[in-house]
Formats: sequence, structure tokens, C-alpha cells
Amino acid sequence: MCREKRQVRSSALSAPLFRRYYPASWFSSLGGWMLRFLLGWSAWALTESSFWVGIVGALMLAPAILLSPYFGVQSDRVNPRHGLIISMAVHAVIGLTGAVTTATDLFGLNTLLLLATTMGAVTALHSPMRLALVPLLVSREALPSAVGLTAMSFNIARILGPAISAALLASVGLVWAWSLPVAMFFISALLLAVIRGVGTREIKVKSSVNAAFLEAGRYALAHSQITFILMITATNGLLGRSFIELLPAISGRVLNGDATELAWLTAAAGAGAVAGGLVLTQQQARVSSLFRLLLGAMVIAVLLLASLKWMNTLTSLMILVAILSSVTTIMGTSCQTLTQLIVTEQYRGRVLSLWSMTAMGAPALGAAWQGWMAESVGFVDVYLTAALVGVLATLFFYLRGRPAFT
Repeated sequence: MCREKRQVRSSALSAPLFRRYYPASWFSSLGGWMLRFLLGWSAWALTESSFWVGIVGALMLAPAILLSPYFGVQSDRVNPRHGLIISMAVHAVIGLTGAVTTATDLFGLNTLLLLATTMGAVTALHSPMRLALVPLLVSREALPSAVGLTAMSFNIARILGPAISAALLASVGLVWAWSLPVAMFFISALLLAVIRGVGTREIKVKSSVNAAFLEAGRYALAHSQITFILMITATNGLLGRSFIELLPAISGRVLNGDATELAWLTAAAGAGAVAGGLVLTQQQARVSSLFRLLLGAMVIAVLLLASLKWMNTLTSLMILVAILSSVTTIMGTSCQTLTQLIVTEQYRGRVLSLWSMTAMGAPALGAAWQGWMAESVGFVDVYLTAALVGVLATLFFYLRGRPAFT
């Protein structure tokens, strides 16, 4: 159980190290969303199939299931700042490969799948390193603020990145759209490189990667709070976050849209997520209140999924996407903050890699399953079923989880 004291809200921006890190977070998030938009748009442009859009979405997330445990162990052993710099380099290679293959007319489905898989692999590296670094930059009281501010930069980039990419596609072409993220990641790597005096591991761990991860798994299973957080994170990913991953197919199938409609929907998702991140920055570092917040968000998400039948215009679908993105962001960031508050420093990187693996793997599985099902029964029936499952899940978490968080 978490040792909880009376808390006051503290801003992460009052911490000098976080202020130096935050611009790097902005540039990497912007570059990442530009790449994700281009990969999703390319999937629909090449195939016009919701199945392949779901597969590409899954590939951008699924490698976390296999690789996050390894990188989670490493984030407890190495300087996570160095891991983030390596992540920036790999992201830049993805953008450069997209630009070169497009310019030479070699870009096709195989290239797309390779780049999507690489994106998933580097995300598995990036996430545990970032999650391990942020708590080293701020005090415990400022953790909700740090998580919320990081989520805001990530999701403002979700608005700006696709908008910039769509504008580049329309004006100067796909090659330049692939090229700009390369510059974003280069700038982020430079900003991270000049941060000193944080993340160095003084104790060298001698146990194997498998042994270290299994130790963290036993630690997580022994704590009912962490177990429930992982279960809620999985539910959020399978039912709610997967909707956002399938926006390229939803845009094409429901609206018969092109890159412009997709950019608007992605921007709406970003705007909603920014609002969700802002809500978290206003929270105190209290386990009980954060748990109540995420349960309330889950109820709203269930209602939204059931209402897709009536959202058949761009405006109505943008409203649904914005609100759904807001509440799923509140759920995700609340789960992340709860994990940060509960876990001990010794296991932080590894346990957060479990959370990251769940947070990325569940939407991957959900996107692949829902994309496949939508081919035969349509998105409305798929998400009506998801809403019914969500009702049962909400009742379970309320009745069985509440005692662990009060």
C-alpha cells in the first residue's frame, strides 16, 4: 500500500532540471506525431483497407509487448537520458528512410510495415527511459504536474504534427513531410545532450535481464494497487485508446474522408488529450482522488463508444473524438501517476516498463481486433460491443478496486 501524506500541488516547471528537459519533450513529441500520421495515412492511401490500417497501428505498438521488459530493466541500470538520445537517432532514421524511399519510388507496403515495426520497437525503448527520467527531475509533490505537462506537450504535438504533415503533403509533397521530423529529433537529441548531472547509476547490477524483470513482476503482483492499475490500463487501451489508433480507417469508412479529414480528427484527438493532461496538472499527489478521477473518466468513455451510431458528420465525429481522447488521456495519465507514486525507486524502471508494455500493447491488440471485426460488421457494432464490455469492467473496478485505493 502507498504511504500517503497530506499533499500540496506543486508545479514541475519550478524544477530547473525539468525546465531544461521540457523543450526536448516538445520536439520529440512533435516529430513522433508527424511520423505516426504519415504511417497511418500511408496505410490507408496504399490499401484503402481498415484491416491494414489496424495492422500498421498494431505494429507501431505491439513490439512493446516483447521489448519493453528488456528496456525497462535497462532503464534501472543505465542513464535514461542516454537511452532517450538513442531513441531520437532511431526516430530520425525512420523519417529519413521514408523520405529516401518515397523520393526513389521504392515506398510500398513492405517498406511501410518495416517502418511501422521499427516505430514500435523504438517506442518500446523511448517510453521506459522517459518514464524513468521524469521522476529524477522533480519532487514527489510535482509528479502529477510533470506527468500532466508531458502529456500536454505530447498531445499538443498530436494537433500540430498531423496539421503540419497534411499541409506539407498538400503543398510540397510527401518527401518533405517525411524529412521535417528528422530535424525535430535532431534538435531534441541536442537539448538532451546538454542536460548534465542527472540519471547516472552508481550501483552496477549484476543479475540477468530475465531475473531482474521477473523480480519486478513478483513485486508488482504482490501489490494489489499496481495490479489494478495494470488491469485498468489494459482496459483503457483495448476499448478506448484503440479507437484513436483506428482514426485513419474510421475517417475513410465513416466519412469517406482523405488526409484533410484525418488531420482534423487527429487534431481533435490532440485537443481533447491536451485538456485531459491539463486536468491532471491540477491534481494533488493523492492516490484515492486519482483513482476516483479515472473511474469517472471510464464511465464517460463507455457512453461515448456507444454513441458512434449517431456521429456520421465531421463535426459530430470530431466532438466524439475530442471528448474520448480527453477521458482516455485522463485514465492513462492517472494510471501512470499512480504507478509513479506507489512504486519504490529500486523497481521504478522495471515496473513502469510493465505499465508501458500494457499501455502500448493493449491498444495494439485492440486496433488489430477491431479493424478486423469492422471489415465484416462495421465500426458501429464493434464499438457498441466495446461499450457493453466497458460497463462490466467499470463495475468490476469500482467494486473490487475501491478498497485498495481508499
